[in-house]
Amino acid sequence: MGFGWQELLIILVIVALIFGTKKLRGIGSDLGGAVKGFKDSISTDGADEDKSVGDDANVKKESAEKESAKTESAEKETDKPQG
Repeated sequence: MGFGWQELLIILVIVALIFGTKKLRGIGSDLGGAVKGFKDSISTDGADEDKSVGDDANVKKESAEKESAKTESAEKETDKPQG
């Protein structure tokens, strides 16, 4: 029930007649540039993601150290005799 090569060829000829070959060439180059940009962003996001995972671990470690320092200082204050 799909399109065969003959039907696709007829559709391509009709589209070329409607839009013209120059416009189709421009659309094709724009589409190719978009696909290339998408692939580049995917590959850079993967590299950035690896770096960000390490950064997230460092941030979590630092925040955990700060929290433990806060709780230690709070515990020291509560241990002091009041009066």
